[in-house]
Amino acid sequence: MISRKPFLFTTKMELQTTQHSTKLHMCHPCRRTIPYRIYAVVHMCGIIALMYHHAHSLFTEHTALLTSLLLISDVVLASMWASTTSLRLNPVHRTEYPEKYVAKPEEHFPKLDVFICTADPYKEPPMMVANTVLSVMAYGYPSDKISVYVSDDGGSSLTLFALMEAAKFSEHWLPFCKKNNVQDRSPEVYFSLKSSSWTEEAENLKVLQNNETEITPNLIYVSREKIRATPHHFKAGALNTLLRVSSVMTNSPIILTLDCDMYSNNPTTPLHALCYLSDPKINFGLGFVQFPQRFQGINRNDVYASELRRPFDINMVGYDGLMGPIHVGTGCFFNRRIFYGPPANLILPELDELAPTRIADKPIKAHTVLALAHNVAGCNYEHNTNWGSKIGFRYGSLVEDYYTGFMLHCEGWRSMFCRPQRAAFYGSTPKRLTDVVWQQMRWSIGLLEMGFSRYSPFTYGLKSLGLFTGLGYCYYVVWPFCSIPITVYGVLPQLALIYGIRVFPKPSDQWFWLYIFLSLGAYAQDLSDFLLEGGTCRKWWNDQRMWLIRGLSSFFFGMIEYTLKTLNLSTPGFDFAPSSSIFLPMTAVAVLNLFAFVSGLYGLFAWGEGLSLELMLASFVVVNSLPIYEAMVLRKDDGKLQKGICFLAGILTLVLILGGYFLLK
Repeated sequence: MISRKPFLFTTKMELQTTQHSTKLHMCHPCRRTIPYRIYAVVHMCGIIALMYHHAHSLFTEHTALLTSLLLISDVVLASMWASTTSLRLNPVHRTEYPEKYVAKPEEHFPKLDVFICTADPYKEPPMMVANTVLSVMAYGYPSDKISVYVSDDGGSSLTLFALMEAAKFSEHWLPFCKKNNVQDRSPEVYFSLKSSSWTEEAENLKVLQNNETEITPNLIYVSREKIRATPHHFKAGALNTLLRVSSVMTNSPIILTLDCDMYSNNPTTPLHALCYLSDPKINFGLGFVQFPQRFQGINRNDVYASELRRPFDINMVGYDGLMGPIHVGTGCFFNRRIFYGPPANLILPELDELAPTRIADKPIKAHTVLALAHNVAGCNYEHNTNWGSKIGFRYGSLVEDYYTGFMLHCEGWRSMFCRPQRAAFYGSTPKRLTDVVWQQMRWSIGLLEMGFSRYSPFTYGLKSLGLFTGLGYCYYVVWPFCSIPITVYGVLPQLALIYGIRVFPKPSDQWFWLYIFLSLGAYAQDLSDFLLEGGTCRKWWNDQRMWLIRGLSSFFFGMIEYTLKTLNLSTPGFDFAPSSSIFLPMTAVAVLNLFAFVSGLYGLFAWGEGLSLELMLASFVVVNSLPIYEAMVLRKDDGKLQKGICFLAGILTLVLILGGYFLLK
C-alpha cells in the first residue's frame, strides 16, 4: 500500500501531462485586444461628437448641401469603422500539431474529396490545372483515401488530355515525393527550382525513367451538362454538381475546395485541418477550416496590394475570435455534413444515395454508380429541389463563397482559421492594374447584391449572428459604398480650396483637432494591424493607396453597374484596357487635387493664411497620386495612360471647377 501512493499521485500528474501532449491545437488570444477595446471606446466618442457637429452645422449654417454631403460620407466611414472594430475586439491566433495526428493509426484518417473548378482553357491553362491536381494528389496522406474531382465547365479536350497525362505521371511523381520528402509537390514549382535539392533522380523522373509506382488517388473529370434555357449558376453550380457526383462515388466526410490556380505548397495541410475537424470537443458544430490565400509573383513592395493582407490575414484572426472566418472560395476544408442543413437539423436530399452519412461501398467504375453520377450532373436535375437554397453551395450572388459562408454561419455552424508556418497554398494574382480593378468591380457588384437581398448582413445577419459577427460580415458589404466618401473628400474640399471657401474648422477651433484625432487615429490603427500581422510600412502605404484607387474605379463603377442592373437598364460594356473609361474618375481627381494643392500653396504664401485641413487633404491625395502623374507624363511602356484618358480627365476637371463655382458661390 505504501508503494502505491506515490504511483497514484504520479498517475494523476502523468494524466494531465498526457492530456496536454495529445492536444492537437491551441488558441492564443492576441495581446493587442485590451488596448484596442479601450481605443474603440475613445474613437466611438469622437465619431459621436463629429455627428453632433454635422447636425449642428446643418441647422445653424447656410451650407446645407455641403454639410449633407460630408455627413453622408462620414456615416459611411463610421459604418466601415464599426464593422472593422467588431473584428478587433477578440482576435486570436491558433497553433496546430499535425505531427501528433500522424502518430494515429491509418483508420483514423478519414477519406478526403478534393474539388477543383476550371472553366476556360485559355485563361486557365490545362498545364496549370494539372499541376494543381498533382500537388494535392501527392499529399502526405494515405493515397487510397484521396479522390480528386475536377469540374471543367469549358468542356475542353485539352484539359481532359492534360489530366489523363497527369494521372499517368502521378504514378511516378507520388512515390518520388514521398521517398525524397519533397515539400514543393507541384511539379512545375519543383522542376523550376535551381537549388541543391535538384538530384539525378529528379532528372530521371523528368523524362519518366523512374518506373517505381504505388497506389494513386482517384482522379475524376466532370464536365456537367449545360443548356441556355437552364441557369447553371457558374462556380456555385459546378461545386454543387461535384458535391452530388462525389456523394454517389466516394462520399468522403471531408471536402477540400480549391481554385485551379491554387496549388498545394504544404503536403501536411490535411493534417492541420484534421487537428480541428477530428477534435470531439468542437467537431459537432464545426463546419469548415479556412486557410489564407497566398500568391506568387508579387513584387517586394506589393504595388497593387495583391496580397490582400487585410481580408486574408488581419480580418481572419478577428473573425476567428467570433464565430470563425468567412469562406473565401478556395483553400477550405469542409465537413460534408455542413451542406445539408443546420447542425441540429439534417435536411435530407431527394435521393438516399446523396445523403452525407451514406457509406459508399461500390467501386466508382461500377455501371450503376456511373449512371447515377451522370444523372445527378444533368442540367435539369436541380429543378424543384433544395439545391442552392437550403442544400449545398448557395445561389444568388456573384460572390458565392461569401454568400455560402454567411448562410452557413447563420445556420449555426462555426469555422476555424488555420495559418501554418509554411503556406498551405499558393496561387496566381492579377499582374496588371486593369485586371485588379476588374476583379474588385465584380466583387463589388456581388457584395451589393448581398447588401440589398433578403439575406442582407445588415438585417438578417445582425439578427442571426449577433451584433459583432453581423457587423463583421457587414465589413465587405460596405466596401462599394466607400466610393461615396472617397469621391466627396477627393473633390469637395479641393473645390473649396480653389475658391477660398472653408468647409472644415479653423486650427483655432476645437473641432479642428477632432478631425485630426479621428484621421490620424484610424490610420495609425490600420498601420499597427498591418505591421502586427507581418506586413511592412511600404506595403501598408501601397495598400491604402490602392484602396483610394479602387474607390474611384472598382467601387465607383460597380455601384453604377449594380444600379443600372437593378433598374433593368442597359449596362455599359466597359472595356478594361489601359484606355478604358474606368480610369477616368481617378485621373480627374488626381488632376483636380494637384490644381487645388498649387492654388492652396499660392494662397498660403500670398496672403499668409491658408485653409489648413483642405490643404492637408489635397497634399495627401497628391502624394498618393504620384504613380498616376507618372503614368500620364513620364511612362513610355504599357503602363502609360492613354492620351484620350488624360484629355478627358482635363475636361472633366474643368467641368468640376466650373460646377464648383455655382455650388460653392
